[in-house]
Amino acid sequence: VIGGLALVGFLLWYFFGEREKTQATVNDKGFQEVNVTVKGGYSPDTIVVKQGQPVRLNFYRDETSGCSDQVVFGDFGVARDLPAFKTTPVEFTPDKAGEFVFTCGMNMLRGKLVVQRA
Repeated sequence: VIGGLALVGFLLWYFFGEREKTQATVNDKGFQEVNVTVKGGYSPDTIVVKQGQPVRLNFYRDETSGCSDQVVFGDFGVARDLPAFKTTPVEFTPDKAGEFVFTCGMNMLRGKLVVQRA
């Protein structure tokens, strides 16, 4: 029973617990930029950016799993194929503030984009 409760607690923390947030840095071309590794999930999986400023997320797919071959930002109408062992930049300008989920094409891998008011 104790082991089962510990497992339930771990699963709740893993799927619903607070993640470490990574703040985007502004590059010399004015993009808020973050490098994201895709390997069984997104790392980092919580990215903080400012509203109304262009964003470039560089996704490096370090695997061949079929699930991770696409990233989708549904709230912003953005979807990109991610070739294995290559870096794919995803660029857009977030026009609304809030917390938005991004996923793989199968909706199994998940990350969060936190857009703060400028």
